[in-house]
Amino acid sequence: MLNLEELEQLVAFKELGTLSKVAEKLLISTPSLSRSMQHLEEDFGVPLFDRSANRISLNKTGERAVEVARRILSTSQQGIKEVRQFEQSLKTITIASVAPAPLWSLLPQLASLYPNKQISHQICSIHKVMEAIEEETIDLAVLPFAYDQNQTTCLPYLQEELAIAVTTGHDLARLDAVSFEAINGYNFLLMDQIGFWNELVQEKMPASKFLIQSNRFEFEELAYNSTLPRFTTNLSQEREKIQDDRVMIPISDPEAHVHYHLVSLNPEINLTDLINV
Repeated sequence: MLNLEELEQLVAFKELGTLSKVAEKLLISTPSLSRSMQHLEEDFGVPLFDRSANRISLNKTGERAVEVARRILSTSQQGIKEVRQFEQSLKTITIASVAPAPLWSLLPQLASLYPNKQISHQICSIHKVMEAIEEETIDLAVLPFAYDQNQTTCLPYLQEELAIAVTTGHDLARLDAVSFEAINGYNFLLMDQIGFWNELVQEKMPASKFLIQSNRFEFEELAYNSTLPRFTTNLSQEREKIQDDRVMIPISDPEAHVHYHLVSLNPEINLTDLINV
């Protein structure tokens, strides 16, 4: 049976050209390496080398054996990776969410319900979350709509409503509500990594310019020291301080009112436990 360590030595011989260089690199003796090459010839059942008094080199069959060895080693490494990833998946709950707000309550709930599991999460576009569901690479998804396919379970979770925060002297401050059409053309401060909200506002407000920040501290500093409008939601207002001289105005468009749904692909995750916590 082929030995992976000996196959690695064969590939190294192809790359380095001499047994002494291979022995030096792999920290083994030259006689031991020579015996490994003989073992490989026995395992393949054919000569792999041309030998002379002071030299050994690969013959044409040996060259082909190197190609085979590389494929075997690559496959074995991939197999090891897959097995390790599977073992890790048994210990991990993987979540993909279209927005950060649902994770603020969901992650502590999961940690409490599954204390022996690691929790891995990512915030991504609706398309990416749907792709992860279809490919079954996650245990739990958060979508802004119901989903009931591919042997999944789905339950409503939280509601989030988008609003804007403007200074009391802003043109929009006197309004009780605004539409995307009404605020299209105004420039806004926008936090990056807020999932589908980011895509939505830029789609609905093509005439607006956005000062996008990826660092939360820098975003809050800019929000505090500038008069630029910003976006907020009913859920984010519980976590972030909005200045006293700012007025919150809800956005009236239906797209600004989202009912998140939890989608479970893992039969061990009982969504009812999460909804009722």
